[in-house]
Amino acid sequence: MGDTVNADDTAKDRSVLRVGVVGVGNISGQYLQAIPRLTNLKVTAIADLDAERAAKAAAEVPGARSVKPDELYAAEDVDLVLNLTIPAAHAEVAQLAIAGGKHVYGEKPLAATTAEARVVLESAERAGVRVGCAPDTVLGTGIQTARAVLDAGDIGVPVAATAFMVTPGHERWHPAPEFYYRPGGGPLLDMGPYYLTALITLLGPVKRVVGMSSTPRPTRVVGSGPRAGTEFGVEVETHVTGVLEHEGGALSTLVMSFEVWAGQLPRIEVYGTGGSLEVPDPNGFDGEVSIFRAEAKEWEQVPESGGYRDASRGYGVSDLARALGEGVPHRANGQLAFHVLDVMESLLAAAKSGESVTVGSTCERPAAVPAAARPEVR
Repeated sequence: MGDTVNADDTAKDRSVLRVGVVGVGNISGQYLQAIPRLTNLKVTAIADLDAERAAKAAAEVPGARSVKPDELYAAEDVDLVLNLTIPAAHAEVAQLAIAGGKHVYGEKPLAATTAEARVVLESAERAGVRVGCAPDTVLGTGIQTARAVLDAGDIGVPVAATAFMVTPGHERWHPAPEFYYRPGGGPLLDMGPYYLTALITLLGPVKRVVGMSSTPRPTRVVGSGPRAGTEFGVEVETHVTGVLEHEGGALSTLVMSFEVWAGQLPRIEVYGTGGSLEVPDPNGFDGEVSIFRAEAKEWEQVPESGGYRDASRGYGVSDLARALGEGVPHRANGQLAFHVLDVMESLLAAAKSGESVTVGSTCERPAAVPAAARPEVR
């Protein structure tokens, strides 16, 4: 995992943001592997409702200890709470962290509803702390290189985009998949944040949506682990499609589905007045970017021209720590995450009503990550 920061030194050096992790689920391993490489972060405490699981995770992170969740929120050696709980608990955990005077960075979505998310942001503003939220995949070289192409005008004025995420469902591999099919889950709220955050990073905020949705299968079956074969009910839409009107005028077509066994659709493509752009998987940090220019006869690969190199989950937290020290906005911020959640909620409302829905929020397009940028990495 690389060198570690001595706990006493960390307490003295406030350029290092001390992180307390709440929730030791599947995604936590990626954060706990990355954070020890980031010199402006230090994991000091880990908590989970399963104390044994928290202790096991803490034993693998030098300098970290396992604690109860309530102890973590009050801990003097925790500056930021990394909220890796299930979506239904995101808002509650964020509120507890903020009440303890901590900054908070959470897995997506920011909350199960915009009503809950709004309270989180308002509480953070009153407390004078920051809110960050995944995905930070858009900070990597893949999406940032694509953004650099668009910002340079290399495909002219963006006219439209497509974004597709299709899969049969996560129950095939996840040993406890029920939360994916309960409020706060579904393909849109689970995977939509990656695609919508990328589209907003590329094309700007969304002002209006139309959509349709369905739930073809009322039940699912756990496909792996000790509970394999267990049937459970589906409470959310499992296929969602819509059109997003960006404030700049571009129209994005979005398909998010847990109902497709196989597909050969592009992850994201952007179409402009002077060409087209192929964008890599927004659930990853890198990947090839290709451009087709109006005067060309074939696609050509774009050289890396933006983004944090060799990034992984946790770089959004490091970017928050950097921005906090510099007194500037961080990129994976609460306002962006709120707008993404608002777009998703509006899309589901449009699908239910059969009418277009105006998105009530907006956000600033986060600052681009320059080419060859790196946070302080060991």
